[in-house]
Amino acid sequence: MQDWMSSVLMAVQVISSLLIIGLVLLQQGKGADMGSAFGGGSAGSVFGAAGAANFLSRMTKWAAIVFFVSTGGLAWVAHHPAQKVDAGVMQGYESSVPGAAPSGAASVPAPGASVPAAVPSATPEQNAPAVPAAE
Repeated sequence: MQDWMSSVLMAVQVISSLLIIGLVLLQQGKGADMGSAFGGGSAGSVFGAAGAANFLSRMTKWAAIVFFVSTGGLAWVAHHPAQKVDAGVMQGYESSVPGAAPSGAASVPAPGASVPAAVPSATPEQNAPAVPAAE
């Protein structure tokens, strides 16, 4: 269910954001009086002199409300997944080492448990490179 909800909310958010951008670019600023003096006035428009400004500002307000609601919906869908999945890095890991503890088990032996003997190693003197004696 949440896959299609996420897709629908994402589409609504993109459309509303493009609508906001378009509506803001269509609106005239406060200093637009000089532009209307050269034939750019809106007195002869469908909405009247002040009607277009009111219509565009109302549409911008509703587009912003839809944008913020879709943003909240996307955040809710992202933080409430349909299935709780524990996708840890070590999930389902099976060790290939014989005698290793299964995943999720403690790797430290219990107190009093016998610990296998370590592989004997050479002493540091045996591992040191031979250095010729200075004469």
